[in-house]
Amino acid sequence: MLGQIVIVGAGQAADQAVHTLRRKGFTGKLAVVGDEPWLPYQRPPLSKKFLAGALDKDRLVLRPQHFYTEHNVDTYLGRRVQEISREARRVRLDDGSVLPYDALLLATGSRPRPLTVPGADLPGVHTLRTIADVERIRVDIANGKRMVIIGGGYIGLEVAATARELGLDVIVLEMADRVMNRVTCKEISSFYETEHARHGVRIVTNSRVQALVADSRSGRVKAVLTDDGAEHPADVVIVGVGVIAADELAVAAGIECANGIVVNEYCQTSDPAIYAAGDCANHPNLHYDRRLRLESVDNAFEQAANAAHNLMGSPTVHDKVPWFWSDQYDLKMIIVGLCQGHDSVVVRGSPASRSFSVCYLRGGELIAVDSINSPKDQMAARKLIAAHAHPNPEKLANAGISLKDTV
Repeated sequence: MLGQIVIVGAGQAADQAVHTLRRKGFTGKLAVVGDEPWLPYQRPPLSKKFLAGALDKDRLVLRPQHFYTEHNVDTYLGRRVQEISREARRVRLDDGSVLPYDALLLATGSRPRPLTVPGADLPGVHTLRTIADVERIRVDIANGKRMVIIGGGYIGLEVAATARELGLDVIVLEMADRVMNRVTCKEISSFYETEHARHGVRIVTNSRVQALVADSRSGRVKAVLTDDGAEHPADVVIVGVGVIAADELAVAAGIECANGIVVNEYCQTSDPAIYAAGDCANHPNLHYDRRLRLESVDNAFEQAANAAHNLMGSPTVHDKVPWFWSDQYDLKMIIVGLCQGHDSVVVRGSPASRSFSVCYLRGGELIAVDSINSPKDQMAARKLIAAHAHPNPEKLANAGISLKDTV
């Protein structure tokens, strides 16, 4: 039995690992190190209810302090791990203290991809990843009414929806020819572009940002310049151009990394005493037969639980069909599976009804489903995709036939 486990990172994965370890009977020393001053908390509400002021900070926390106290978990919050010493099996924190470990779980997550253009560091320019980020954004939107969002992915569009509900003028600048182009099909992109336009959001596609311009008096951002010569006035700018794995600790320690920390099906890194889970981990997905690094709450939850089982000596393979969600206005989109590599698309229902699904197939096999306000389809999709189902295309296109009955 391991004597001491240290978890680096204090997000969803860390919280789930702690819960699973104690629930499964781990009685050794357990420590969590997080560089934010808060206990592990939910990130999805940051771009929605928390940004809107409809959710208090305390309600973001996944488990209260007394949970950690009662389960004898040492928390080092507002602390950063500076170095992993693999030979000595210890980590050194930024205050000079040292924590020994028998096993180490890296749950360091990801961080916003930086915008590399002149003016990207001006006051009034923000990324959105943490509570502190949102608190700074709130101050700025209280004093300004024009928001420019750079990036038309999940974060950009969720912030756009929230900002419009707060009464801001919003422009979204997207480099590709449609929003959410990496994760969904043109039918879904077109639907969301129409919905945002209906709410007063202006979306400009094929738009590449060249620079951010400062006000000569205040020094704050005042406009975003794009490659077509347009100048978009801005009091607040949100940069949402993707995230990158927070794997620098692992890299510095000589652990294998490639688009994240490389792990095997048991969440184990190239060092047998070190595991990784969540946004930072690049794992072999058995269902799709390729390596993936997934940025989702569900993956962090499942992978951390599996890592905990493996740390307890109970071999558990991480193998699950991924799923994601996005809330924009009164629309809930749930994506089950991964659509990359599909060769055909089937739309179930009418986008005009604001309740429909899109099914992605490859060689006749259902590999992913995007559902908009269609809970029955997304629930059925999880079972069918996991089973490598080959639905009947005609039945699939008939929204009157239950998705589960299309096979």
